[in-house]
This record gives sequence, C-alpha cells and structure tokens, in this order.
Amino acid sequence: MGWRPAPRWSRHAARLLLGALLTLAAAAASIGLFGSDTIGRLDAMLGDMRMRVETPQLDRRIVIVDIDESSLNRIGRFPWGRDVQARLVTQLTRHYGVAVVGFDIAFPEPDTSSGYDVLARLASTELAGVPGLRQQLQRLQPQMDYDALFADAMRGQPVVLGYSVSDRQRKGVLPAPAFTLADLGGRTVTAFSAPGYEANLARLQQAARGAGIFTALTDSDGVLRSSTLLQRIGDGYYPSLSLATASVYLQAHAIAPVFGQAADAMSQAERAHGGIDRIAVFTPREQRTIPVGEALTTTIVFRGRGGPDGGAFRYVSAADVLTGAVPADVLRGAIVLVGTTAAGLNDLRATPVNAEFPGVEVHANLIKSILDGQFTSRPDYALAIEFGQVVLVGLLLGAALAVAAPAMAVLLAAAALAGVLALNWWLYHSAGAVLDCAVLLLLIVALLLANLAWGYVFEVRKGRALVSRFGQYVAPELVAQMADHPDRYDMDGESRALTVLFADVRGFTAISERMAPQELREYINLYLTAMSEDIRDSHGGTLDKYIGDAVMAFWGAPVAFADHARRAVSSALLMQRSAARLNRQFAARGWPPLQIGIGINSGLMHVGDMGSRIRRAYTVMGDAVNLGARLEGLTKVYGVGIAVSEFTRAQAPQFAYRELDRVRVKGKTAPVTIFEPRGLLGDADAAEHALLANWSRVLDLLRSRDWDGAEALLRALPDDGLRRLYTARLRGYRQSPPPADWDGVTNFDTK
Repeated sequence: MGWRPAPRWSRHAARLLLGALLTLAAAAASIGLFGSDTIGRLDAMLGDMRMRVETPQLDRRIVIVDIDESSLNRIGRFPWGRDVQARLVTQLTRHYGVAVVGFDIAFPEPDTSSGYDVLARLASTELAGVPGLRQQLQRLQPQMDYDALFADAMRGQPVVLGYSVSDRQRKGVLPAPAFTLADLGGRTVTAFSAPGYEANLARLQQAARGAGIFTALTDSDGVLRSSTLLQRIGDGYYPSLSLATASVYLQAHAIAPVFGQAADAMSQAERAHGGIDRIAVFTPREQRTIPVGEALTTTIVFRGRGGPDGGAFRYVSAADVLTGAVPADVLRGAIVLVGTTAAGLNDLRATPVNAEFPGVEVHANLIKSILDGQFTSRPDYALAIEFGQVVLVGLLLGAALAVAAPAMAVLLAAAALAGVLALNWWLYHSAGAVLDCAVLLLLIVALLLANLAWGYVFEVRKGRALVSRFGQYVAPELVAQMADHPDRYDMDGESRALTVLFADVRGFTAISERMAPQELREYINLYLTAMSEDIRDSHGGTLDKYIGDAVMAFWGAPVAFADHARRAVSSALLMQRSAARLNRQFAARGWPPLQIGIGINSGLMHVGDMGSRIRRAYTVMGDAVNLGARLEGLTKVYGVGIAVSEFTRAQAPQFAYRELDRVRVKGKTAPVTIFEPRGLLGDADAAEHALLANWSRVLDLLRSRDWDGAEALLRALPDDGLRRLYTARLRGYRQSPPPADWDGVTNFDTK
C-alpha cells in the first residue's frame, strides 16, 4: 500500500471553529451562565423516562386500602360516615393487626350524618311533648356520635391522619411539630411555608398517634416529581404524611435536621438548603438519615405505573377489609395507607410514570424509600461532571464530525448519544445520582446538524437541476431521495401501477353559506393543511391538486413504492382521525361540523408532466383514476368515510375491511366490489371480525334473494348508515323484486 497523506485540517477549519463555538455555548449553559425552559423541560422528560423503564417489584410491607369504585358501590358514596371509618380502623388494628394506618384523608368537619343534631333540636322544639324522646336520645347519643366512635377506635392505636396546608384558612388542630424554631438554636432551616391549614378535628387528632401533610407540590408543567418531607407552619416544622407514617412504623421518637459542622465547611447544597442536606429519624435502634434537596424536598422514586395493576404495591378494597374478606397474612404487620383510586374523588396525580397516578401510592413510594434508604439526589459534584462531559464530548465529536462523511457522521453522533444516555443511566441506577444531560444531548444533535447543513450548503451540488424541475410537483420530503439518483427520474409520461386518492368535504356548499368569508378561508385552510400533512408527511404521498374543497393525491410516482396501496389506505385512516380532531376544534369555535369522504383505487395509470404551453402539472390520468373519483362520491351513498376498490384491497391486505357492495359505476361495464377499511387487521378483535363476517353474510343472503334471512341478520347488526341503506333496499326488494337475471350488482348512472 502506498503512502496516503494525512487529512488537511485547514480545509475543515470553519467546521472546527463552529464546533468549538457550539461547545463553548453548551459549556456555559451547563454551569448555569444562562438558562432555558426548554432545556429544563428536556431534563425533566429524561428523568421521567429513567423511572418509566424501571421494573417494579412488589413490596409486601406496604398495603394500600383502596376506597375504589367497588367500595363506593357496596358501602355508599364518599365521604363515608365516621362510624364506617371507625369500623375500618378497628378491623385493621384489632382484627388484622397492622403495624400502622396512614389516612390520605383529612377530617376537618364534624360528622353530622347520624342525624343526632336534628333529632335533638326537634326534641327541644316541635317534638318537645313526646314522652321519653329526650331520654331515648340521651341513651342513643353515644352510638350516634360518629366522631366519638372514630376517636375511640383510634385511641391507643398506631393511626396517622392526613391534612393539607392552605393559603387562606386555619381549620382544625395541628399535631405536635417535629421541631420548632426554638429547637434550632437560632439556625435557619429553609422549607416551604404555608400560612394556613385544613387539619383534623381536635378530638380526632388527639386520639390519633400523629398526622402528616399530604399536599402535593407539582412542577411548572403540572407533573409531580418531588415531595416535601417537612413544611413550616408558623414556628413549627411538620412532617409529610409519608414521613409521619414511616416514623410511627419505625417507632421513632424524634425527627431533626442534621447541620454541617461549620458555615465555612458547608457544601454549596448545604448553604442552599439552610445549612442541611439531610434530616435524621431517631429510632430505638439507630439514627436513619434521609437526604433532602432545596426546601427539605426529596425526589420521588416511582416504582411501577401505579394503581392495583402497577406491580409495586398490593391494593385491597376497603369494602373487603370491612367485611373481613382480605386474607390475614396480607395485612398482618403491614404499613397500611388508606386512600382512593376512584376517579370521582380527585386523588389522581400527573407523574413521570402515569398521567393518572393514585395520590395514595405517592406516599407509599416515599415510605419505601425511607425504609430502604433508597433515594435519588443531585450530588454536589454534578456541575463538574456535566461541565467536563460537555467540553470533552463537544471537542472530540466536533473534530470527528468535521472530517466524516454524512453516513459516518450520523453513526458517530448516534454512538455519542447512546454513550451519554448509558452513562447517565448507570450513575442513576448504581449510585442514585441524578445528573442533567439535556445540554450535552442538544450539543451532540447541534454538532451533527451543523456539519450536515454545512456539507449541504457548501458541498452538495448534485441533483440541483432535478430539484428545480420537480420541486413544484413532488412532495419536498422526496426531493432528497430523487436528488441522490437524478438519472432515475424524469417528467416524461409513462404508464405505471399506482394508487390514487380523492377526498371531499360533505355539504361544503351549505357550510360556505353559513360562514363569513374570513372564517371560511381559515376553515378550509386548516382542513387542507391537515389533510396534506397526513398524505405527504406520514406516508410519502404526492399531492396532485386541490379542487375547491377536494384533495387529489397518489402514491408510487415519481418515487416508486411497492406498498403504494397500503400507504394510501393508511393515509385515509389518518385523515379521518385528523378530521375528527378538527371537528372538535371547529365545534369549540361554533363552526359547522366537518365530514369528509375518501375514495381510493389502485391500477394502471398514466403519470407525467401534462398540460398546455401556459400551464403544466405532474399528474395522473386514466380509467383507474376515474374509478377512484367515483368511489369518493359513493361514500355519501353508503354512509361511510372511506371506500376502496377490490384492487386496492388485494394490494393492501394488512387491513380489516367491511364489504359494502358490488357496483357498476357510470362509464364502466364491469362491476367492482367496494370495501370500507376499518383499521389494521392486527388491531381487530373477535367482535370486529364477527361483525365483518356478518356483513358479508348479509350481502350473500341479499344476492341469493333470501330476504327473510338477510333481514333477520341485518336487524342484529349495529345501527349505522350502511345498515339503514340496506334496510331501505331490502324493503324495496320486497315491494319490487329484482328481475330474474339480476346479478346482485348496484348500478350508478350518475357521477
């Protein structure tokens, strides 16, 4: 092998400088010299993804007693009377022998549901003359004082109540704080502070072992990712429900902050958090420490997607606890949290793992972290690692991409992205270290795009003439593919197997008469934009033209697709979903509803640059095109959104189809079987397959003149436009039977 000169770095100097500048900007962002909401949201999203990939393992120590839909149906609507809560506590503590009961529920108002107050008032007024009524009420009073029953059930038992903080009012009685300002000896502990609260009735709080705050603090995007462990109310610091419940379980006798030794020895995190980065829970055996972030918060480690099927914690129905139907070994010695998953009780939270995560399971995850000492936190050295990664990866990758070919550049960038994510995951999973990597990921993408764009703008010239010719006819996303091989494409006419699609708005004339010109323009622009994106961006279709409110498109030219029929049907289904989405927007604006019909046909068509010397267009023509247009019109007749020919169905077998009819359209002598695509075949369940089979059977019975059999089967099918059409046809066949030579084909003499 002969000698090969080293790369001439001077010719890449501009790219190297660009990479260095991008790296410098990213390094500045990584150490907080300037901020970005986008970067923050991306880091939050990546953190969410880390939790979603965790595989949950059932923790049998913690059980959630669920006030679920079944409980509401069996016990009654919520809130339940305190007599029911008293029975629930008695069952859990005395019958099942649980270790602790934590209520994710507050009891700030007296329970008057027994009706005792009403009866007592009547006994003193309207019914004062009834002999013995007052004495009878006095005898029944202990049974009808539900709050007293609840307090008696809790007294001496390991029960922790929940309560919320408030900006407005002070209601109920707070428990004893974990510590106060006086206990801190003049030091400051920064925590979330609330002027008010909605706590529990005094006699309930006095009977309980403790209480904790269950108020959730969400991020700016409404997602719950962290929780306070202690909040300040007045001069006291009060634990969260999770910390209070875990403390009772651990038989803790004190909770206190852990301060640094000296102010000048404090870490940056300690200074930001009021001199502490952890709190201590003192138990008879040990001192447990819990790392905390700013304002005494901790990141919630979510395990599983939440709910009875989430896999992290066992759920039992509250009604089953009340009836004793839960096996004893499930609850004996367990930490029990009483909460709800019933949708109407509004305790579902948006979390990284589930948009509807039960609030009670948030406390379960925090308690598990406290018991196991498994917390994730952002270490003091996080900024140094993040800064070093940005500088190292940015400079090395920037130099490599400057000299790499496009394909190799993509591979290098992909490898860098994978490596960064793998390292981030390893640090999180093995050391519990939460590191941000959004800046680095964005830098890698920016370096790749910058180098590819540079190569395109200054070095790629191939195919420009072809792009100039085809740019006005062909979807932009196909231009790059054509430009790579310009010799394969021209605009001369040819015959080719293609699939054509026609879409039209139903009743557009009536819509236009009801709308002002400006509104109509916006209406049609939104519709045409959505349909065009579904055709071009999703499945590579070529937009032929707009004909008023109608859209014409085709697949298979100029870039050939072997699956052109599948792409067309997929686009049509997507267009109907987009139309439904637009309909909701239009309804909110008081606009007329949007309904579209789509016809699709596959076959041999003539495609090419056609027209006059004044105006030309790249389009398709032929009998197969005309049939596609006819099918669009037939969607109105059959009451369906999409109609495809038998030729399209044969070339796109991936979908489930409902046979509509055999038709003979105007200008054609041979009949064509037409179908309605219902969705992907793999998504169709047994009921859908049965429905399609029954429709096919109805058509067979009609064509064989078995009116009674067809009517009986038709009556059992769901009521829709197609059923109503065939019901009317069947009535007509009975009144005026088809001729003896009838071939079962429906003829259409108009377009």
